[in-house]
Amino acid sequence: MSMHEPARQMNLSHSRESADTPRLPSLLPIRANGVVLEIDGNRLVDAIDLELSADKLTVLMGPNGAGKSLLLRLMHGLVAPSAGKITFDGLAMSDEVRRRQAMVFQRPVLLRRSVAANVDFALKIRRHASPAERDKLLDLVGLLDRAKQPARALSGGEQQRLALARALATEPDVLFLDEPTASLDPHSIELIEQIVLLAHRQGTKVIFVTHDVGQGRRLADEVVFLHLGRLVEQTPAKRFFSDPASREGKAYLEGKLVL
Repeated sequence: MSMHEPARQMNLSHSRESADTPRLPSLLPIRANGVVLEIDGNRLVDAIDLELSADKLTVLMGPNGAGKSLLLRLMHGLVAPSAGKITFDGLAMSDEVRRRQAMVFQRPVLLRRSVAANVDFALKIRRHASPAERDKLLDLVGLLDRAKQPARALSGGEQQRLALARALATEPDVLFLDEPTASLDPHSIELIEQIVLLAHRQGTKVIFVTHDVGQGRRLADEVVFLHLGRLVEQTPAKRFFSDPASREGKAYLEGKLVL
């Protein structure tokens, strides 16, 4: 697949839920109730109440230090809250809940193996790895022709696309993306956005952190805007970008410093 070809041909449906497999309980909505994170006496996430439903692609926005990445890590279970709780359709975080999620970080974390072997490893988490399925995922992210190359020899944009392919290989119910396109070339940004939208359309809950207002406009169904660790507003995207409800949101969109 070329870098500009829409990524709509690939079916990302959850094959683990076949006719012979009992349907797993939903992980949605995700609810945060009074979630606090304090480190060394500093309150970095401050009493957040939030509900994220299945039908919206959620974009987290806010200035540096707002708590966006920390909230993502809290929801993914990488960090435990100091107070409050996060539930997934009523379920507490557990190994099973975490296995049904995937996260792509701003800096890709790849195995010291080939491109193909990185995806094979992720496929084995869910089921027996299929070379055909691996190749479909690599084709989806434009890396099929690099399958035998060392993963860490790829460019930054290619590494991030490989990280996304690995995340999708686990068939996540929830996909967390922490500024996955920061500092990438426009071609990689375009392809990653296409794949993210495809995953969303096919039923994966996407929660996407970005500083890029243009990217937020392109992707978001709803915006969760944070400032100083607090939830300032949770707003349909069209409304947020045309008429934000908060002073902080308006200043942010105007390119002003949000103090």
